[in-house]
Amino acid sequence: MTAAEPLRPDLARELIARASQSAARRAKRVRNQLDAVQLGQDRHADHADTKVLRRILAEHDWPGHRLVGAEAAHAAWSLALHADDEADFQRAATTLLERAVQDGDARIQHWAHLYDRTLVNRGRPQEFGTQQVLTATGVELCPVRAPGSLDQRRASVGLSPIAVALETVRRRYAPDRHAGDSSTVVLAGVA
Repeated sequence: MTAAEPLRPDLARELIARASQSAARRAKRVRNQLDAVQLGQDRHADHADTKVLRRILAEHDWPGHRLVGAEAAHAAWSLALHADDEADFQRAATTLLERAVQDGDARIQHWAHLYDRTLVNRGRPQEFGTQQVLTATGVELCPVRAPGSLDQRRASVGLSPIAVALETVRRRYAPDRHAGDSSTVVLAGVA
């Protein structure tokens, strides 16, 4: 991976702007700060973000570090990670991201998170323990395949032990929950 100027700074700016706006919307959604109209607008914006990312993937393959720089590659990953309403697209993005990782143009941790997300969205156990659910009672880990070897799989992709990751997520989200809130939100975990 290179720190040189990206080949497509225009795409980089677009990805970063979209991911930043998406993160702001998600933060409000997690904290139940959106009314019904805003939730609808939020879903529409998510679909628009996915459409833009779909176009970028079709034209350029995965927008990795060489094409858009590290920050925009992270932004592309975030947009793909939250394209939950388009499972086929999300799985295709995972494949392209995996190729970029193999070419040294993307972070393996991003691939692990996106791969887990596609498994969880299909109702299957995740591999790396990157996906949690935020409920009224706190943060819970989505089901994991072979939990006894989870930390070894996490280490193989450069992720911290699951206990450390869960504690970080719990500290991040627990203070923001309201006692009477019964909504469930799928979270992407931390490294």
